[in-house]
Amino acid sequence: MLEPLRQGLPPLNLAAASDAASCALPARYEAVREARQFTRKTLEQWNLSDRFDDVCLVVSELVTNALRHALPAGARLTPQEPPVRLHLLRWEERLVCAVRDPSDDSPVTRDSEDFSAESGRGLFLVDSFSDGWGWHPMAGALSGKVVWALFRLPRPAEEAAPGV
Repeated sequence: MLEPLRQGLPPLNLAAASDAASCALPARYEAVREARQFTRKTLEQWNLSDRFDDVCLVVSELVTNALRHALPAGARLTPQEPPVRLHLLRWEERLVCAVRDPSDDSPVTRDSEDFSAESGRGLFLVDSFSDGWGWHPMAGALSGKVVWALFRLPRPAEEAAPGV
């Protein structure tokens, strides 16, 4: 699922991910709050609480976009297969937030000069608060796509080079 995350990024050894967590999110807007709560709990467990504000904003935008734009209109969704899933993966110096949804359509960034608009700036915020973002279609039997955002983390103090 995450192989395309490597495109355009420094090499990531997926087997070396030190932590990973995911949660299924139902097709309702309360799922955004659930995603924020899951993110807070996960980042606390990983001692990354200081990154919560930026990561939470990005997670909220990615989940909101999935719920608003990626779910089929009027589709009957079964509780056995929640339509949206949030993945958090951490390497020593990187954190990736990835949201999987059932749509094959690519995310669309809007160029809006109306800064008072109440919507349409989600991917602009993702781009502004993360160190990079992208998306890729799912492979194999899974349909849909994954939209991801990357956060660089500071090097652990004990491994930082002197004078850095």
